[in-house]
Amino acid sequence: MATQPPEDADERSDVERRNADVCNVVEAVEEVGSKWKLVVLNDLRGGEKRFNELKRSTGASSYTLSRVLDSLEEDGFIDNRKELESPVASYYTLTEKGSELCPVFDALDEWGADWLE
Repeated sequence: MATQPPEDADERSDVERRNADVCNVVEAVEEVGSKWKLVVLNDLRGGEKRFNELKRSTGASSYTLSRVLDSLEEDGFIDNRKELESPVASYYTLTEKGSELCPVFDALDEWGADWLE
């Protein structure tokens, strides 16, 4: 005769599964959750931009933008292509990892339109 696990064991596995899902959400938000990271990532959805273009379009200070771009590049969300010919320029684009956030931005935009006005 086979024994069945106690009923609370199934509940614990559901709770553990839900907690794991929450942990993924929390970790994802911590990874991209700063205001300026979100602003820059969202802005780069339109394609490649130079540093000064990002500065104008986001309204970030040079210091803030430089810090955020370095962090996003280090975390693999953006690529930085440098042209060393005069004038020297840096171009920023989303990586595959960064581009995978586009549907998330679309969903947040839709949610915001429904609930934040």
